[in-house]
Amino acid sequence: MKKVGIIGGAGYTAGELLRLLINHPEVSIEFVHSTSNAGQPVTSVHGGLLGETDLIFSDKHPLEDVDILFLCSAHGASKKFWEENARPEGLKVIDLAQDFRDESNGYVYGLPELNKDRIALAESIANPGCFATCLQLSLLPLAAAGFLPENGDINITALTGSTGAGVKPSATTHFSWRNDNISVYKPFTHQHLKEIGMNLRKLQPEHSARINFIPMRGDFPRGIFAVTTLPCNLSEEDVVSLYKDFYKDAPFTIISDSPIDLKQVVNTNKAVIHVLKHDDMLLVTCAEDNLLKGASGQAVQNMNIMLGIDQRTGLRLKPSAF
Repeated sequence: MKKVGIIGGAGYTAGELLRLLINHPEVSIEFVHSTSNAGQPVTSVHGGLLGETDLIFSDKHPLEDVDILFLCSAHGASKKFWEENARPEGLKVIDLAQDFRDESNGYVYGLPELNKDRIALAESIANPGCFATCLQLSLLPLAAAGFLPENGDINITALTGSTGAGVKPSATTHFSWRNDNISVYKPFTHQHLKEIGMNLRKLQPEHSARINFIPMRGDFPRGIFAVTTLPCNLSEEDVVSLYKDFYKDAPFTIISDSPIDLKQVVNTNKAVIHVLKHDDMLLVTCAEDNLLKGASGQAVQNMNIMLGIDQRTGLRLKPSAF
């Protein structure tokens, strides 16, 4: 049984991580750190865990007492944490912030469909961003086979739920504004484009296509639905075969023969993909839960790979029927 600690325990990703880890057969949770909630029951913040755990938030984080540390704090906080704390030898770290997604400081980019073998040997994992996961899964098979356009554009529009903005309220996350509303934000400039471009160029260095990414806020709590269009000379049959072969050993990435919808993935660690050809244009649709496959579920998947156990351990989640 491996011992786990969590830093930044009051946020959405920590809540989802706790939901998964308290039922995980291979780990025990030693501490959940939250300075602002220290001494309070974890269920005082994560009410959905009522009756599931009696854990108490702690203002201490004894790193020497755990085998695996999850960093769930805001972007930028991970670097600061390691400036202020010594890392014990042998401690495995999975960081859900964006601080080390450039693979600096010995971190491995934690997208299992791309880096499973490296993750298995890693001590430090930089968990991908939620949009970055969905968009890369939409394009990786094409990049690996050299079929991203060498010129021209890749156009992506993706709709995300309100939990993607984090637990701290803002003008665009309040229910009264978000409900029955849709809006564009960070068009062409979203921060996840950096890690997407980094990995696509590793697979297909010669491609110079411009990625036009338009993120949108949806009027639902969780999930990402991404629509990608790009020129492609392959037949639809060949594209489907390419995607199914690329993901044949990826237990959570599923190629659907039918058009997909968001409810197929919400509350699961799945990413579901559908492809369609129209003349010389390819449409790739991908859906995932931004808090699970886009964050905490993928973090547990990475932990499982690091521990040498089945990727699906603790992640056999089922979507709602309605």
